[in-house]
Amino acid sequence: MPQTPAHQEQLDAVAHAVDRASRADAATLAQLKTEILGRKAGTLTLILRSLAGLPSEERRAIGARANQLKRALEEAIAQRELALQQEARAPKALDWTMPSRPVWRGAVHPVNAVTDEICEVFRTLGFTRVTGPEAETEDYNFTKLNIGLDHPAADEHDTFYLGPGVLLRTHTSPMQARVMEQYQPPIRIVVPGRVYRRDAFDPSHSPVFEQIEGLAVDEGISFVDFKAAIDTFVKLFFSRDTAVRFRPSFFPFTEPSAEVDAQCQMCRGSGCSTCKQTGWLEIMGAGMVHPAVFENCGIDPERYTGYAFGMGVERIAMLRHGIPDIRLLWENDMRLLSQFSE
Repeated sequence: MPQTPAHQEQLDAVAHAVDRASRADAATLAQLKTEILGRKAGTLTLILRSLAGLPSEERRAIGARANQLKRALEEAIAQRELALQQEARAPKALDWTMPSRPVWRGAVHPVNAVTDEICEVFRTLGFTRVTGPEAETEDYNFTKLNIGLDHPAADEHDTFYLGPGVLLRTHTSPMQARVMEQYQPPIRIVVPGRVYRRDAFDPSHSPVFEQIEGLAVDEGISFVDFKAAIDTFVKLFFSRDTAVRFRPSFFPFTEPSAEVDAQCQMCRGSGCSTCKQTGWLEIMGAGMVHPAVFENCGIDPERYTGYAFGMGVERIAMLRHGIPDIRLLWENDMRLLSQFSE
């Protein structure tokens, strides 16, 4: 049978627990509930169960104190839990000694910045910036540009079709036809805009990318004028000592056609992994406007000549800033984009 001194010692421990509860954290409160108020082995629970074996006088004294301590402990725990909840909801005091969080500064995306810079260079050469629709007809995207609908570029595995005869433009060249139909020469335009192709998303390709198309039409424009304009652009955009070369190529809407290469900006022509050890990087396709394109757009090819060019802005941005993977431009990684916030 339990002895009275043992009960007194246990009740003193419970009284001490009441005092602890008023300052305890959440974990300690949970521990006190289990150790003292637990239904199976809690200290007070065992004391109250043992009262039946005590003499009546001791039973009344110990029972009264046990019930008093139980109420006091339950009240202390409830008040402390309420206080902890209020503390959790209260605003934290500011520690003025802590370093501040970095604030991200907004900036023009590098692709947009390069687009604006390219257009500005051509503005100094007399070109006007124009824009056009991203949803185009087969007529403007292909036929008027001397690209037959049997050409592989017009197949569904290369082009996003929205419906019969309507597609997401694969280049900004349709604006060549739209402008030549609306205005008579002289014409000098650059056309920046988003284009769509069924390309894989890899380090050098994207199914959606920015392109800039250029067109100049007037009497007496020759291949020499074309080469001079492109050479001037490269030197103004990159650096005055950047070498340029023109390689024969083929495009349905230009004749003769050329691929334009600029001296690699990484190795300055000595050869590196970026330029595949050639010292050159392709920046655009270009050439003299095909007479058939003039005829399709109502321009007299016997009187007028002109040149056209097209370049991918992402590729130019990668060359300018030494970015190895086109996907980095669209991942919203602030470690990269913050470099252009100045």
